[in-house]
Amino acid sequence: MKSKWFVILIITLIILILATIAVFVVKILKGKKSNIVETISVITDNKKVEEKKIKIFSGDKRPIAVMIDNVKEAWPQSSINDAYIVYEIIVEGGETRLMALFKNSEADVVGPIRSSRHYFLDYALENDAIYAHIGWSPQAQSDISTLGVNNINGLYYDSGKARTEDANYWREKSKTAPHNCFSSINKLYEIAESLGYRTKSSNNSVLKYSIDEIELENGKEAKKITIPYSDNTTVKYEYNSETKRYTKFEKNTKQIDSKTGKDITTKNIIITFAGNYVLPDKETKGRQGLKNIGTLNGYYITNGKAIEIKCIKNARNSKTIYQDMEGNEINVNDGNTFIQICPLNSKVVIE
Repeated sequence: MKSKWFVILIITLIILILATIAVFVVKILKGKKSNIVETISVITDNKKVEEKKIKIFSGDKRPIAVMIDNVKEAWPQSSINDAYIVYEIIVEGGETRLMALFKNSEADVVGPIRSSRHYFLDYALENDAIYAHIGWSPQAQSDISTLGVNNINGLYYDSGKARTEDANYWREKSKTAPHNCFSSINKLYEIAESLGYRTKSSNNSVLKYSIDEIELENGKEAKKITIPYSDNTTVKYEYNSETKRYTKFEKNTKQIDSKTGKDITTKNIIITFAGNYVLPDKETKGRQGLKNIGTLNGYYITNGKAIEIKCIKNARNSKTIYQDMEGNEINVNDGNTFIQICPLNSKVVIE
């Protein structure tokens, strides 16, 4: 009888020990979850092969699209190199403005932030982005309301003073107004949450990123790119064959990221030709309209080569589809991208 209870006791102890070990293992696995995702591997033909992941568009954060000033008084800008996509489009006076998209970034200083122009909303919408700006044109103000854009207007959050711990938008003394307003990505997410905006997104990227390096073997040479926007604004890129990246110049000035002091560079360049015109608004400031719906011509440029593409956008809130001349959606290298939406008559030179 004693031996029977002894056996039961031993079995019970073994079960308890195994259960404890199982709980411990589960906790370890949960704690290591993020690392496991990053180092996941598969077995192919009896060989262990590490699975590759897209780096530039990762995580479940909803993108933040920030309007960035791009006149000389605003240079150098902050955290441009942290953006995964930057759109550059003409505005009034022959100048351009940038809209920088951030996803897996915690950029602490972003700007200078400027006012909204209505056609930038199309690209915020297609990227499912929260749209950050300070002020707006009459058309942008109307369209933000009509289209239901989740926006953050710095006019309601600007301290007008130097940065403090609590400041959402602040002013930098190193620049003069209105070219000196800044925020941070974390502050913008905090504002978005306070406004009840969704801050997570499962949407795919507008661009079809490739895990493997893309070499445009049948493309034309693209070591230097010149994109005239107007008589006073020309964008240029120069290719570095060692880093396999393009350095950006604006108005013959190399662009610098003030956050790091490094050159502003990009892995990919997309050029889209779109018609622009002067809006007949009551303020008569020469603000622009953009004919960006339909099938537009363009180029995809990466790793020192360029191919002609079609840029297809069927509605303001629909994703642009970038296709090669055979109608196939193009694969884009895993890395940041500058999308240059330039006038139809721009005499772009690729050499």
